[in-house]
This record gives sequence, structure tokens and C-alpha cells, in this order.
Amino acid sequence: MLSKTNQKKIYSRLNNIYQSHCNKEDVNFYTSEVVQLLNQFNQKNKKKIKNITEKTSMLICYGDSIFAQNQKHSIKVFKNFFQKRLSKNFNTVHFLPFYPSSSDSGFAVKDHYKIDGRLGNWSDIKSFSKKSDIMADIVINHSSARGLWFKNFLRAKRPGKDYFLTVDSKFNTSKVIRPRDHKLLKKINIFNKTDYLWRTFSPDQLDLNFKNPAVLLRFIKIMINLINHGVTIFRLDAIAYLWKESGTKCINLSKTHEIIKLLRMISGLLNTQTLIVTETNLPEKENLSYFGKNDEANWIYNFSLPPLLIHAFLFENNSYLYNWSKKLPKSKNGNCYLNFIASHDGIGMRPTEGLLSNKVLKDFLNRLKKNGSKFSYRKIQNKSKKVYEANITVFDALKKTNYDNGKFAFERYISAHSVMIAFEGVPAIYFNSMFGTSNDEAKFVITGNNRDVNRYKWNLKNISNKLNNKDSKENYFYKKISNLLSIKKKQKAFHPNASRENINLGPKIFSFKRESIDKKQTIICITNLSSKMQYFKLNQKFLKYKDLLGSKIFFTLDKRIKLDPCQTIWLSNR
Repeated sequence: MLSKTNQKKIYSRLNNIYQSHCNKEDVNFYTSEVVQLLNQFNQKNKKKIKNITEKTSMLICYGDSIFAQNQKHSIKVFKNFFQKRLSKNFNTVHFLPFYPSSSDSGFAVKDHYKIDGRLGNWSDIKSFSKKSDIMADIVINHSSARGLWFKNFLRAKRPGKDYFLTVDSKFNTSKVIRPRDHKLLKKINIFNKTDYLWRTFSPDQLDLNFKNPAVLLRFIKIMINLINHGVTIFRLDAIAYLWKESGTKCINLSKTHEIIKLLRMISGLLNTQTLIVTETNLPEKENLSYFGKNDEANWIYNFSLPPLLIHAFLFENNSYLYNWSKKLPKSKNGNCYLNFIASHDGIGMRPTEGLLSNKVLKDFLNRLKKNGSKFSYRKIQNKSKKVYEANITVFDALKKTNYDNGKFAFERYISAHSVMIAFEGVPAIYFNSMFGTSNDEAKFVITGNNRDVNRYKWNLKNISNKLNNKDSKENYFYKKISNLLSIKKKQKAFHPNASRENINLGPKIFSFKRESIDKKQTIICITNLSSKMQYFKLNQKFLKYKDLLGSKIFFTLDKRIKLDPCQTIWLSNR
């Protein structure tokens, strides 16, 4: 049973959120509902602790990233492939939304309590969780216009009654910051009055009304349902847009942070240890704010890393990457960064705000366009448009630079992953990135959705043949990235919270030092960003270190180290 102290803490959090929208009786009611849910769960479940170590690596995928022609449940297909090819190096899998959905590759959820029948059922998720930790999306900001909740909303029935956000014509949206460029509000005549539905992400994704505490309670129930089926890490999708107030930007509002604090608190009071991950594709300062005072997200996505790392390779210059990473705060115990280069989305450009000038960003986007990128836009204060993300696979993004025409594409791709894997935090690798997948232009032609270029689905027979062919591109990248992960998980200095310190070796080389928490291991990570040989000097004590990646270190007569084009070395003292 929850202690009186913890019950009071839950009440306090709920009161912070709803004191201006509900009376004390309502806050007391929802407090008792939450307490009851937690007590019921803890009575049925023993205490479980989750250890996050240097062995922790995440694979990002869809439930149907792999499919077999004659097998209905693709999660089972994926499970067999995962156990055979990937489980040695990944102990955590992020399954992108596996619920019935009407659009946006699963993010327009129709029913949070069901699994898309094409993918499988809850027993498939539960079975997978015995072999790997699972991160699942809680698509918390919005729900499908074709789902049960909205149907019930229109009929004032539960669940769904008062679940969706409507505003009147007096609501001031002039300062609203948006991630898309479609019309924000949809006029609707309902219950003998005219209102406007809020649609942050698409006409099919209707924003939920978190001023109604029943909505928040519903998502706490969804969270517990996911835990009961084996999920222990929760990705709060589009969480920054959750709360809206007239005349504000309707993003990163204080009530949103209070809701995350409540969910983090609930997560910590459950016998099964769970983690909260916030998805906030925003400028650096705003993104970092979701750590709170170590009382909000356990993990935040390191959103600035992908564009800055890709930029550094494309322009053979570490200036922006170096300056950003030098100032990046060290994560505290219980928190960490979730590092990635690629995901199911594109390469976000909002995280570059304040880090890249307009001129530098323009040149960056032009280079990406030459490499085959499409672009998605957002609307600024309901007027001008600006690039929100570049839609391109990372392999294509890094394929060619202004300095070489693809000669070192493979080396550049592997080195980019080596930097990300070695960086402070937990590495997350998108499934298609394991094989250096190129843009899926065929799917784009069919759907017209820019993001679909980066959402290729593999036929099991096809990918198996590729991996069995020692001369295939897919086999090459699979072996190289697998090797990086295999080495990484044996190094104490690569613990997510192990310290990181930048080393300045000039603009063509990106380097940093990792030191284990017990101070016994030091690793110097050094990457040549350029398509030309580079030479540099290190402190004498580092010259005795061995390269974990197996390279033979070549020295010049004046004891400079030579690095091949786009080469990475991991120098370790043990």
C-alpha cells in the first residue's frame, strides 16, 4: 500500500495541474483513483529493478520492419530475426506504435488497448519482453479522428466524452508554434454550438483535452496496461504540445512539465521499475528542460546530435558539433541521453536553432537536397513556413560531400555511427540503419508522404539473402555496426553516465575522452571527419593505449598519429 506521504505527493501533483480547472473534491477523486491503480498493481507484482549499463543499446523498429509472405503476425517474424541476428548486441527494442491506426505509420491511434492484427497480439509483445526490454509509444498528445474515442466524443459517450480539445473563436492562436503547415483548427458544429477542433499534426490526429483529468487518468491506465504486457520504457510522443493556453506558444507550458513530473512519480512508485522518455524535437535549451530537476524524463532524445554530426561530416568541419558538445551538460544519475542518428522520422532541423546560422543551415539543406533529401515544413505563427526536418536516410545523407563524390561513403557512414555509439548516453540505432538502407523512392511515389522514404519494410527472404551474401552492402554495414556494439558493451568507460570531455585536435578531427565511473578505464575516441589523411599529436601517456577497433596505429617521425580518410579509433588504457 502506498504510504500517506506518497498519496499526498500524488495529490499535490494533481492539484498543481488542475487547481484552476477542478474543485478540491475532483482532485481528491482522481487522487484516490490513481492511488487505487497503483495499489492494485503493486499487490500483484514483485519489485523489479532495471539496470542501465554499458551493455544497454536500443534498436528502433516497426512491428513490421520485417515481414514474411506467408506469416500473418510480423512481430513473430521480427522476433525470430532479432534472436538470430541482433539480440547479442541489443538488449532493448523500441517498437514504434503497434496499435490499430488510421494514418501516420501508427501515430494516429484508434485504440490504445489493442494490437494491430497484422502485427500480432498482446501475447507476442509479452513473449518478446522475456528476451528484451521493450520501449513503446504512449501517443499522448492526440488520437485518431476515426477511433472509438472520437466516435464517443461526438455522441457524449464514455470513453471519449470531453476527451478532445475544442476552442472557441476567441482563443488566440497567433503565437502558436507548430511542427506542420496544415490548417490548425477545424470548425465543428456540436452540441448546439460552434467550436474548433485542434489538430497539431494532421487533420486525422485530433489533440486531446488534458484540462479534463479523466484524459490523464486514462493514459495512466494505458501505461499500466502496457506494463502488464511486458513494456517497461515509455516514449511520450509529441509531449511538448500537450497543454494549450490562449495567447501562448502552446508548447512547453508549465502544466505539461507538471504532467510529466506526475508520470515520473507514478513510474517510481510502481514495483516494476519503468523509465519515462520524452520526445521533444526542439531547440537545445527547450529539449534539456525535460530533465527537470531530475524529476521529469529519465531519458531525453539527444536531438541536436544527428544534424550536427551529419553536418560535421558533410562539411569536414567539427566547429558546430564541437562547440555544442563542449557545452552539453553531464547527465545526472537516473537520467541519460538517448543518442541516435536516424529514426523513423527525418533529420530534425529545429534542434539546430541557435546552433547553426541561417547561412550555414541553408548550405546544409542544399547539400542534403543534392543527396536526395525531401523536406517537411512547419508554420511559424500561422504565417511563414520553415524546414522542420530533412526526409532522407542517413546513408543517403552522408553519401556525397562537397569534397568527394561518394568515394568514402561507406567509411563516413560507419564512423558517424562510431561517434554516436561512443558518445555519452544510450545508443539507439534505427533498424534500417543496420543495413545502410537507401531512400525508399518507390513507396514515396505511392503514398506521397515524405517520411516514407525512410520507412522501408524488409521481406524476410530478401534481407536474409542480403546478409548471407558476404559481398552485399547490407552485410558489410550489419557486420561493422554489430562489431562496434559488441566492443562497446564490454567497456566500463562507455557506461551511459561515464564522463565525457572534448579534446581539440583541429577542425577536421572530432575527439572526446570517456572515463569510467570508477576512474579505472579511459577511452579516447578520435574520428577523421575529412576525405583526406589527417595527422595529429596526443599527450604522450595516450600513445601507449591500444585501439579497441583493431587498427594498427601509424606514427610519423615526429610522433604524430596518422588517420585515414573518415577513420575512427577508440584508444583505451585497458
